[in-house]
Amino acid sequence: MTAVNGEREIVSESVLAAWKAVRENLRRDVGARNFDHWLARISLGGFCTNDREVELLLPSRFLANWVASNFGDRLTLAWRAIMPDVRSVRIGSREDVPEVLSAKSEPAAEPNVVEVIAPLSRFDPRLTFDQFIVGDANRVACNAARAMGADGPMRFSPLYLHGPTGHGKTHLLHAIGHSYMAMKPGAKALSMSAERFMVEFVQAIRAKDTMAFKERLRSVDLLMIDDFQFIAGKGPTQEEFLYTLDELMRADRRVVIAADRSPHELDGVEGRILSRLTQGLVVDIQPADYPLRREIVHSRAAAMGVTVPVNVLDLLASRIASSIRELEGGLNRLLAYSSLSNRAIDEKFAEDILADMFRASRRRITIDEIQRRVSDHFKIRQAEMVSARRAREVARPRQIAMYLAKQLTPRSLPEIGRRFGGRDHTTVIHAVRQIEKLRGQDSEIDADVRLLMRSLEG
Repeated sequence: MTAVNGEREIVSESVLAAWKAVRENLRRDVGARNFDHWLARISLGGFCTNDREVELLLPSRFLANWVASNFGDRLTLAWRAIMPDVRSVRIGSREDVPEVLSAKSEPAAEPNVVEVIAPLSRFDPRLTFDQFIVGDANRVACNAARAMGADGPMRFSPLYLHGPTGHGKTHLLHAIGHSYMAMKPGAKALSMSAERFMVEFVQAIRAKDTMAFKERLRSVDLLMIDDFQFIAGKGPTQEEFLYTLDELMRADRRVVIAADRSPHELDGVEGRILSRLTQGLVVDIQPADYPLRREIVHSRAAAMGVTVPVNVLDLLASRIASSIRELEGGLNRLLAYSSLSNRAIDEKFAEDILADMFRASRRRITIDEIQRRVSDHFKIRQAEMVSARRAREVARPRQIAMYLAKQLTPRSLPEIGRRFGGRDHTTVIHAVRQIEKLRGQDSEIDADVRLLMRSLEG
């Protein structure tokens, strides 16, 4: 858990009681089997009263990543059901916590408390430039982020990064923080979400202590604001942010903003703020293409020290295109289920375990698009897909197209048959079974199907 200057944070008996209630509710909600498999080994690491953040710890980084990917939102909701003022839940590994002290008495605090010495770093140690995989979709953003964290005069500020959720914006913010603090160990760097900015500002107003809030933000050398789109529509908060931004820019301080859309697509943001944001450098992070997703999932598997068949990693890269975060979550789930069921990882196993993720990530592919792509691949006319010809050079591509239509679209068998020249649904069933059989026997056909599937899904 993050703490300013490594301060000790106290977990009171009320928080411990809340954790007990959270565990009981989770066991009931997710079922005893899921709870015992995944959640039973979670321990309460700490509670930051300033950030209203709960830290939960698991024995290993692997388990922490798995639980964060699959139960993170549920854990947050479970805590808020018991303690509505909890703002966030951080899930980490006991491997990354330098010291945890057992329960003992504190003269100046509540009795029977648990102390946690929080890690000194305010930035996630896993999110560095070395761990950021670069491709065409994010190359400019990464280079701009490196420049913001490097020594020497600034060429632009603020830096505004925008792109879809789960494609590396937060990673780049943490990487900038690591790089900048390594360059200037004595500097002040602050990273916070727009929501946290708003909450702290409102708290300062209620406590009649806005000066401390202003001084804290305007004295930093590097300020980074994530999820900036959530600041929209908050009048006084926007005005305070504008003043903070102006102060930092006048003092040649570094400012980085991240959001899920470009400045001019932000709803309800004051024009003066938009003007400041576009005064610096605005960089778009595009959704990762297949080559970048492939490199990322192969790199993540290597970093975790696990062996996963290349064809399975390629399958993940081709079928989970929604976000890098979900792609990594898919890999974590696959490894976890393999370990728990003691089953080898192969394509069939991946298809079964990740079926819901594959469906959710699938973009809308049409039968016409499949027919066109298959026809181009096998160098036949698209009209042959609906013709009565049964020659092998036409029939086999037609069967592959039917197979792909069954795999990649929600269309029924009769509908697929109608789209292939009014054929009966039994013809589609025969085609699907035939291609499934041939994929296991003929490596060339299997390679053709894989290539077509990737090109359609990518």
